[in-house]
Amino acid sequence: MDSTFPAHGKRAISLAVLVAALGYFVDIYDLLLFSIVRISSLKSIGVPESELLNTGSMLLSMQMGGMLVGGILWGILGDKKGRLSVLFGSIILYSIANIANGFVQSVEMYSALRVLAGIGLAGELGAGVTLVSEVMSKESRGWGSTIIAGIGVLGAVLAAIIGDLYTWRTCFFIGGGMGFALLALRIGVYESGMFEHVKKQNVVRGNFFKIFSTRKNTWKYLRVIGIGMPTWFVVGILITFSPEFGKVFGMTQIPVAGKAVMFSYIGLSLGDILSGITTYSLRSRKKAMLIFLTMTALFIVSYFYFSPVSIEMFYFICALLGFGTGYWAMFVTIASEQFGTNIRATVTTTAPNFVRGAVVPITALFNALRTPFGISGSALTVGGITLAIGFLALWKMEETYGKDLHYVEELQ
Repeated sequence: MDSTFPAHGKRAISLAVLVAALGYFVDIYDLLLFSIVRISSLKSIGVPESELLNTGSMLLSMQMGGMLVGGILWGILGDKKGRLSVLFGSIILYSIANIANGFVQSVEMYSALRVLAGIGLAGELGAGVTLVSEVMSKESRGWGSTIIAGIGVLGAVLAAIIGDLYTWRTCFFIGGGMGFALLALRIGVYESGMFEHVKKQNVVRGNFFKIFSTRKNTWKYLRVIGIGMPTWFVVGILITFSPEFGKVFGMTQIPVAGKAVMFSYIGLSLGDILSGITTYSLRSRKKAMLIFLTMTALFIVSYFYFSPVSIEMFYFICALLGFGTGYWAMFVTIASEQFGTNIRATVTTTAPNFVRGAVVPITALFNALRTPFGISGSALTVGGITLAIGFLALWKMEETYGKDLHYVEELQ
């Protein structure tokens, strides 16, 4: 930790990492829970079999749309009021939305609550990574993000297990309960010293639109979003709609979405850990990112050519897809390192939510191309586009490994 700021000690830093990791754990539980209970919940409220895919796509888009709005709101709040305000406020909102979601009786109510939950979910990861990045040393902050993501993504595994054991309504109640239980742990967390220091200065803080005040900053921000897009193509299309792909592949045993999510996120957790090790070994985030983007491309192709062999192979490929996209922690860390302290929370919170929100146009394009290309052809085309964007964004990106974060961004 920088000696310029109050030294809260290793215990305080450890608590900050733990709280951020558990917050992301609950965040991921709820974020992926809809993918797991999509079919059972929609059938329960009267959606016909023929409309499950279209209605599911719409609800997923509503949730991700909420995350786009929430990402901007929480990001601005994080830079104006502090990182802790977001950690508290976001979990309260999505916990309430989760519990209310357990009572839905119509698609309209389901849709409204997915928007509300999306807004709440948008704040957790960005605020947590921003806080941890600012209280840890520049050499070790990557490990903090790795721990957050490595623990956090296991929330999807718990969601899959809970989804098998309980009804979909109970699953939502459990998610809300976990969120409220986490609030007590957050009381002992300290605010970022970097933020407190910048707060006393007469500088622009938390102005989202100022990110686009210069061409350099605009492209820097868009590159951050671009490298993350392949992750949510994998989750939002290949994993979420795995039952539909199984049918198209002609598999005798149709994949269960909950299990596909579970195996992919087990792989994602392992990938996040290895991406942290790779980054540290190479002393480069760009080189490590290139390795994982390349693996993602190979595993996407494998999904279509090898997963139909058997249900076991299908789930194994899902795990490999998760492993390949296991650069999520590295991606969010890169976002936090690209901009100064006065705009850092805004960037770190909005960037992952714009990536998640990219599921909306990705899903729309996927659905539009299904008629001329079929489900497989459409998915391969959309996947190819997101990967091309990812590689191009990485090509021109600044290397930020070991970068000193104690500076203010000049916003025109």
